[in-house]
Amino acid sequence: MTTQNPPTRLMLVTPPVADADAMAFKLMQAQAGGDLAAVLLRLTDGDERSRIERVKRLAGPVQGANVALVVEDSALVAARGGADGVHLTGGPEAIAEARSSLKGERIIGAGALRARHDAMDVGEAGVDYVMFGDPRPDGSLPPLAAVIERAGWWAEIFETPCVAYAPDPESVAALVETGAEFIALGAWAFEEGRDIRALVAEANEAIAARIARKAAR
Repeated sequence: MTTQNPPTRLMLVTPPVADADAMAFKLMQAQAGGDLAAVLLRLTDGDERSRIERVKRLAGPVQGANVALVVEDSALVAARGGADGVHLTGGPEAIAEARSSLKGERIIGAGALRARHDAMDVGEAGVDYVMFGDPRPDGSLPPLAAVIERAGWWAEIFETPCVAYAPDPESVAALVETGAEFIALGAWAFEEGRDIRALVAEANEAIAARIARKAAR
């Protein structure tokens, strides 16, 4: 997920997944909408074996499309399921533990960063990306203006890539303008009645429009 001065790309953040086959179909639809960099896979509760099997079921079709698969909160499930990395919300201690177990072989990302010093702490711990704007444990979201400010601040100063979490389709264009390396379309993109293919296409159009404006300057 990391390149020299990369253009902004998209990440999908799934709702908690119990049915891997149903999610595989949704992701196939999303991939038809255009470029995707990564899928952050969230899993419902279950025994370790069943969670690993869900990751294995999704790793093939996701990675086969040259998209990285990152699993939320379990380095063990991510590694044994064949995912490309793990997304952690437990702070520097969880990151240190994951780095020890994964031995630099997989992506480690960090979310649940509520203050600037939280982001700097995990950055110093050696993560591959930081995420701003993701839902809090109670499901609430930080104000969009705060996410725009935080993503713009980070993208301007730090080399570690950042992901700006979009709370809805209307916010994507504003988040693209922050210069964040990745824009995350959240669980809302997978809701019944949403055209996820169209959402991905429209987000990529917003990215392309920003690139065109920069090139014209």
